[in-house]
Amino acid sequence: MARRIIPDVVRNQRLVALAPTNHVREAARFMQHRNVGAVLVMEGDKLVGIFTERDMVGRVVADGLDPDITPLSQVMTANPVTVAPNELAPVALRLMDDKGFRHLPVVDNGHVVGIVSRRDFSGIEKAQEEAAQLPDERRITAIR
Repeated sequence: MARRIIPDVVRNQRLVALAPTNHVREAARFMQHRNVGAVLVMEGDKLVGIFTERDMVGRVVADGLDPDITPLSQVMTANPVTVAPNELAPVALRLMDDKGFRHLPVVDNGHVVGIVSRRDFSGIEKAQEEAAQLPDERRITAIR
């Protein structure tokens, strides 16, 4: 049986979330302290973006921006693709592969309930094999 995002892949997470007005340096410190590669960008309870290590390299460092004054709103990935908590793990993994993502927020009825990353998947090859066996219409349900 295929694994579901929650509870099979993601369990007992303490989400790392900041406001769009927080600066990049604050996000970097949170990411380092919590040993995560992404931080959710939230306005209250609403997910408005995600800021990842890739964003830091490609949009901050490469562009010569000052992390002490650059707000996350300027460099985050806005309106990120999300996945439902009951989605099949191979579907999420396939979506990540197809879109080139390393992180996917997990959203249930408009509320963020987790975040899944590539490293959360143990036995990636097995999950990819499972995804290859899914019918095409099942593979695309994760895209909102």
